[in-house]
Amino acid sequence: MQELIGRRSWLTVVRLPAYAPRAEPDGGPLGALEAIAGSAPADTGCDTWPVDEGPGVAVGRLREVFARYPRRAVLEGCPHCRGSVLVDEHDLFSLTISLGNTVGTDDDVKSLLPLLLERLVTGDELYPSMVLGLLVRLGWRIWPAAEQEAVDGYLMAVWRSLLAKYPPQVGSFGETAEFLSVVGEFTDSVSLFLDGWDAIRGPAADRHLADLVTGWVRGVHLPAAVLTWLHRDRVRERLYSAFERDHDTPWADDLARAYDLLAWQ
Repeated sequence: MQELIGRRSWLTVVRLPAYAPRAEPDGGPLGALEAIAGSAPADTGCDTWPVDEGPGVAVGRLREVFARYPRRAVLEGCPHCRGSVLVDEHDLFSLTISLGNTVGTDDDVKSLLPLLLERLVTGDELYPSMVLGLLVRLGWRIWPAAEQEAVDGYLMAVWRSLLAKYPPQVGSFGETAEFLSVVGEFTDSVSLFLDGWDAIRGPAADRHLADLVTGWVRGVHLPAAVLTWLHRDRVRERLYSAFERDHDTPWADDLARAYDLLAWQ
């Protein structure tokens, strides 16, 4: 351990540079759902990627499960607020804010849920907290088991796709800290996502881990379960191994800094 600190120590720096995940020249926001269907991309260096479905397959499953709720072209709205709403002529952002509240019924939310969740991974016009907030408002944990499983499967597929690329390229979902904070508010636990991270290896997942540590030190809020997970010896050992593997890469300093920061927190 002392060898790493001696070669790349950031502890002697009085002020750390402003936190910002490094961008890479290749990649960009995904423009179509098909681009993120499947498992980890070949260039992630992921040698222990779990065999599982990607967001494209997960959205297909959502469509199947929620097909029992037909989508209506016109939704009744509060007569004192706005009246009826033509779905096809309404932007999804403003519709999502009102959906299930002053516009439409609970079944209308379910009918549109596959579309809203699809747009989260193919565009940037919606916020994850907005869409997931609809689930909480409707008490989704008492929905039929198949519906809950479809949503859970979608979230896990998004999470794995997020970790598979650096920087992340999953629509409106941002960095790992943002994902864990948002999902932590709307699900029972983040432990399944953290267990999944333990199982995913490779440069992309390790760089996300370094960003999570640095962001937290700079004040990014994280659920208590994430902090407990971060402070395990296993995490520092992983960062050390990642540094040894990538010591000659441009992001080696990020790995070393995260390793050192965990030792001082």
